[in-house]
Amino acid sequence: MTTSTECSVLFRPESSELRFLPEGPYSLDDGRISWVAIQHGGASAVGSINILDPGAGRNQSFELPGRPGFAFPTKQQGVFVAGVERSLGLFDTNTNGWTELCGGVDSGVENTIINDGVVYGDNLIFGCKDLEFNAKKAGLYLWRSRDRSLIQLRDDQICSNGKAVVRQNDGILDLIDIDSPSKTITRSSLDIESGTIGEPDTVVDLTSEPIFPDGMIVTPDGHSMIVAFYDPGDPEFGVARQYCLDSGALQSVWTCPGSPRVTCPQLVNVDGQVQLLLTTAVEHMEPEQQQRHPNAGCLFMGGTTFDAVSDQPVLTV
Repeated sequence: MTTSTECSVLFRPESSELRFLPEGPYSLDDGRISWVAIQHGGASAVGSINILDPGAGRNQSFELPGRPGFAFPTKQQGVFVAGVERSLGLFDTNTNGWTELCGGVDSGVENTIINDGVVYGDNLIFGCKDLEFNAKKAGLYLWRSRDRSLIQLRDDQICSNGKAVVRQNDGILDLIDIDSPSKTITRSSLDIESGTIGEPDTVVDLTSEPIFPDGMIVTPDGHSMIVAFYDPGDPEFGVARQYCLDSGALQSVWTCPGSPRVTCPQLVNVDGQVQLLLTTAVEHMEPEQQQRHPNAGCLFMGGTTFDAVSDQPVLTV
């Protein structure tokens, strides 16, 4: 039986720049939540790392030297590893300093930048997006920390989004992956040591629907995934859905009233309760559409039945 939960607004970013394209929420060890503003408006060439104190409703914003695809905390206090434009680097919120770890990402093609990623152990798996959203040329990468190698896994994505790594009982790793325009969620074997990936199999086929899968996480038991959906249309609410990883069956739905473009999910602990946090966006909305969707660009929170949050590793750098 599919369950449905209506979410409520947790935080309304104070500026239109921060409401344009929020993504990537992540739990910090002090109860705060980090998230990224991918781009400060349609014509902007910068974005930011944001740190939200949900209890106080207070948000700190740190402008980055470009547009980030993701930012994850590291074991250095206040330091995040981030994918910005075509570089992987460390951003120190204590000093606003940027240190490049690896440049030249997707250097073999033009007009792509880094998009979504996931931490697995001390490794990063992340993808890029074609800024025109139409050519299969964006890369999928593994950054392997033991030798600080950047390894290209694929070169045929359009807008690489939600990712998760799942370890099977036999020790084999699977990469659950979303390339949004394909409207499919796929599963491929992943070998970090050899830096290789297998051929993808489709887990969920959404090609008959008008919405696009975006960010994704795996549930704490490793058996399901929660997917945010970016709806370019004009519905009354946006959605996130939970699917079984083995069967692809729909299990649960969360809705975001007045905000159709849901970008990323994350399970967080707030006041001792595991809640689903969802980021949403204003991107590509005309002013009159924004009036019809007054909660666009807000961060939402909805109840869950989970008794723990998903794995959210802190990277050693």
